[in-house]
Amino acid sequence: MRTEDFLRQVTALPGLSGNEGEVARFIAEAFRPYCDEVTIDPLNSVIGHIRGNGPKVMLCAHLDEIGLMVSDIEKDGSLRMRSVGGVDPRILPGMRVTVYGRERLMGVIGAKAPHLLSAADREKNYAREDLYVDLGMSAQRVRELVQIGDCIALEGGFTKLLNDRYASKTIDDRGCVAILLRTMEALQRIDTQADLYFVASCQEEVGSIGAMTSAYGIYPDFAVALDVNHAKTPGSPDLETFDLGSPLATMGPFIHPMLRRRLGEIAKENSITLQSAVAPRYTYTDADNIGLARDGVPSVLLELPLKYMHTSVETFDMHALTECARLLTAYCAAIDDSWRDELWN
Repeated sequence: MRTEDFLRQVTALPGLSGNEGEVARFIAEAFRPYCDEVTIDPLNSVIGHIRGNGPKVMLCAHLDEIGLMVSDIEKDGSLRMRSVGGVDPRILPGMRVTVYGRERLMGVIGAKAPHLLSAADREKNYAREDLYVDLGMSAQRVRELVQIGDCIALEGGFTKLLNDRYASKTIDDRGCVAILLRTMEALQRIDTQADLYFVASCQEEVGSIGAMTSAYGIYPDFAVALDVNHAKTPGSPDLETFDLGSPLATMGPFIHPMLRRRLGEIAKENSITLQSAVAPRYTYTDADNIGLARDGVPSVLLELPLKYMHTSVETFDMHALTECARLLTAYCAAIDDSWRDELWN
């Protein structure tokens, strides 16, 4: 399947943290042609295994997405909501959503019109408490179909822009799941020693739960986490944002220096531009909890630059995604027993 086609389909599927079953099943089927074994664990992380005789390596990108859940139903049938993951309330007014009640229900997020606000209130951003979901049906019918705790997914179609750039919801982090898919496809044509576990992890947006449980179960010698990082936009801080067109790798306490050094060397050998980021404490990705699994898992973090993170128009460059996959493929192909010896000696 072409990467564009995979992303068009996978980004459209619901998968709020803790409710990833539908997207997990789709990803499992996409992994299956390239893996010796594919499983979905009880929490809905997908694990694809390509067997090898060398070091056991976990490659991980998360499949869940941010969203909302119903917290109350007003007398008129409007739905109040709470956030699942890091939802910025500033993006919500006017957004289309799907409510996953007894049926899939299309709705819109409404708020008091600016014309009806006081001059002081017009100077403020909407808070989540000011917002509600309008389903366009009677209160009685809403109560028949919706209950407190139902998931609300943000909607945003997969859109091709100019210059091989694309915008969609859930590129964080299904764009990196696409990198896993391209890597396992490329590895079909390469002899590798590594024993590879490709993980599309659940519940990253609420604490990297799936990465922790998967790393505990796999017990890898080391791991590669894949996630997104902030690309440059007008007015963004130069030291915290990166060029959209090439991969980047993080350095910091949670990143093993030998694995990061090898990543840089392999990028150079393959003429891949690799930007550098720093995370002086946590990376706030799956790399953190993978590193804490069992007695510790040495990890490295490869990232895809992304504009407008945690919105319905997350924007990436397909060239950067392709280069991430090319680098990850070369990295996997280079792994042999000497890596394990260097890590533990």
